[in-house]
Amino acid sequence: MKQVTDAVFFIQGQDEFIPDSHMYVIGNPSSKDLSLVDAGLIGKGQYKLNAIQSLGIDLSDIKRVIMTHTHLDHIGCLREILDMIPHAALWVHGSEAEDLEKGDERTVYGMDMFQSMCQAQYGIKPGDFAFQVDRKLQGGETLEIGGTRWEVIHIPGHSRGSIGLYCRENRILIPGDVVYADYAIGRFDLHGASGAQHKASLFALAELDVEILLPGHNRIMEKVPPGYIRETAEQWAPYLA
Repeated sequence: MKQVTDAVFFIQGQDEFIPDSHMYVIGNPSSKDLSLVDAGLIGKGQYKLNAIQSLGIDLSDIKRVIMTHTHLDHIGCLREILDMIPHAALWVHGSEAEDLEKGDERTVYGMDMFQSMCQAQYGIKPGDFAFQVDRKLQGGETLEIGGTRWEVIHIPGHSRGSIGLYCRENRILIPGDVVYADYAIGRFDLHGASGAQHKASLFALAELDVEILLPGHNRIMEKVPPGYIRETAEQWAPYLA
């Protein structure tokens, strides 16, 4: 577990055959009002909560889990985590929250072939990703979390309900899988994805002043070059119809 700032902590995903998303903890630990951003792959819940406790953070201080989106590599161990911290609320963008509440798992798996493979690999049963969502985000909210302020940005394209969290004061962006380091972006061919929307979301993020980029996978960037997200958007624009 890496401390990025006084109020942002990074727990690296443990990739296997399927990637495991990173988890971030946001909020000043002294506030006792912390949020987890994303969960991760099936079977990774204990590892991630152990990493949090290794810093002396009490699990009772975690008040909510905020999902950047609900693909399997981000939501797979959510049930494990909520079983261990049942008091934590679940916050998801409204378009994907409705699917979770109805038990519609198409966004979780992205494609039918992947669903069959994962159900066989992990022993997943239909309905395992049905959740009651406590707050349905829309984009445009400002969240006060543990002495920090985060703007919610709806950035569809990788999925319908993808969101980014932006701390303007410290110029920190958590974009889920919309943009990564090394001029990479997330897939735009899964259920609910859209290349055109992904392009628009990249250019929207390019308007932000970002110094620290904390994506869902791969390395984090703590000294983002000026114009990096715009350059990434421009490189990918021809492929995002």
